[in-house]
Amino acid sequence: MGESADEIQVRCGFCLSMNRIRMDRAKDRPKCGKCEKPILLDRPLKVEAGDFRTTVLQAGVPVLVDFFADWCGPCHMLAPHLDQIAGERVGHLLVVKVDSDRAQDLSRTYHITGLPTLVLFKDGAEAHRVVGMDPQGIRTMVDQAVA
Repeated sequence: MGESADEIQVRCGFCLSMNRIRMDRAKDRPKCGKCEKPILLDRPLKVEAGDFRTTVLQAGVPVLVDFFADWCGPCHMLAPHLDQIAGERVGHLLVVKVDSDRAQDLSRTYHITGLPTLVLFKDGAEAHRVVGMDPQGIRTMVDQAVA
């Protein structure tokens, strides 16, 4: 768990420094503490293997992880649905993307055998999983986790 029950740590997409963010203030469009560029939590954030533990497993809110690959057609088709979920659930859910080709160890650890695979983590553990192009299944999974 993070220091606060609703706190996350994410890497700035611009300067790559880690930032601690209170999710109850996520709608205020937080800025990076170093470069002051916006950290956009209303859309999926890319997470590398080195940040997975801190950003996903230690998050104080549920985290929806999209294991994807650039070559995966269904992954691209699912992207607008994930954008919508991230935008609707700002402050209550963190949506992240993990490139399964770049993070092969994570893919093995979490038994990712098909793409896209979406895994919902809650309190540092896998709570639910949906494999394939199933927007309604993903939404149901999120609605159950983030009441």
